[in-house]
Amino acid sequence: MDLKFTDEQRMLRETTRDLCVASCGMDVVRKVENDPSGVPQALWQNMKEMGLTGILVPQEFDGMGLAMLDCAVIYEEFGRALVPGPHFPSAVVSVLAIRRAGDAAQQKALLPGIGSGEHIVVPAWLEPDGGYGPQGVQLTATAVKGGFSLRGVKRHVFCAKAAQQLLVLARTGTGAEDVDLFLVDTTAKGVTLEQQKSMASDTQYRVTFDDVVVPQAQRLGAAGSGWKHWSDAMHEAIILLGAYAAGGAERALEITVQYSKDRQQFGKPIGAFQALAHYMADAAPVVEGAKVLVYEAAWAHANGRDIRRLAPMAKLFGCKTFRDVTHMAQQVHGGIGFTLDYDIQLYYRRAKQLQLNWWDSRYLEGLIAIDVLDRGLPRTIPDPFAP
Repeated sequence: MDLKFTDEQRMLRETTRDLCVASCGMDVVRKVENDPSGVPQALWQNMKEMGLTGILVPQEFDGMGLAMLDCAVIYEEFGRALVPGPHFPSAVVSVLAIRRAGDAAQQKALLPGIGSGEHIVVPAWLEPDGGYGPQGVQLTATAVKGGFSLRGVKRHVFCAKAAQQLLVLARTGTGAEDVDLFLVDTTAKGVTLEQQKSMASDTQYRVTFDDVVVPQAQRLGAAGSGWKHWSDAMHEAIILLGAYAAGGAERALEITVQYSKDRQQFGKPIGAFQALAHYMADAAPVVEGAKVLVYEAAWAHANGRDIRRLAPMAKLFGCKTFRDVTHMAQQVHGGIGFTLDYDIQLYYRRAKQLQLNWWDSRYLEGLIAIDVLDRGLPRTIPDPFAP
């Protein structure tokens, strides 16, 4: 593994950090909290102009076509700035799923618009009490003349109101993985959006599908192939969430170290007290370890290596590091760190939220366990994801 960054990757880091400093200060993060659209317009416009909305769109569809390690560099900077908005659900997850499941015509119709940032597509996959696995998908797609009728409920759909279309996982059969992917217009008859509140105050929606008719042409991939395409796309996408978490943890530690230098108690900075100094010293190598694990997963993907274990490990450890570091940071700040005036609470709340979204710790541990125990063998352990 070669983790020496190229000049191009260093330039990506610098330009992305400059963008975040100029367009995504903590005032922007605060302003977007609980916003119905969840899109910081000035930041989104600048991201479009820089081409960042097309980082995973192939060049043949007018995107940047970056490798995963390049994207990890970008997402680490996004994490440092707590970049909000629909970039991950649309420009990462939906793009990866469409690249895998969509035919040539569908990719040509969808990817250029998503890559330009003009067309937003976000996944709708989690359901009430359904879990993260394929059996958790119970929204039904019933065949009707010319297409399908969708009925059920999805929740935790990010930036649904800002999206033109939803990428919906729906059940088409009785088998565990009889799941298909459908593109559904957010303005279609029978689609109802209801905003949800979260601990991170990000923009999520509960979406109800009441006999929503979807044309046959808006199904992606062959019948029953949806879960395989979705799982493969998610394995790729969560590497970038690991990078986001590692970047957020690094920035949270920097904020805390600076606070410990500025805050005086008993005539000296609180960072001079051994107990607090050791907390921060212990956190530093863990943050570096999370970054290296993410880089390894991204490098493996970029070089065609197997990521079935590395990708879940990257998100699991990255998010745990983010959560643990921000928990320590709150202790160093004391009670004042929980007040809205201090930035550290923004990191603390998002760290826990990130652990729960896009495959939580339990699901990731299950994926890693399956790879450790069953690699090269028929599955011999029960499915840990069955509800």
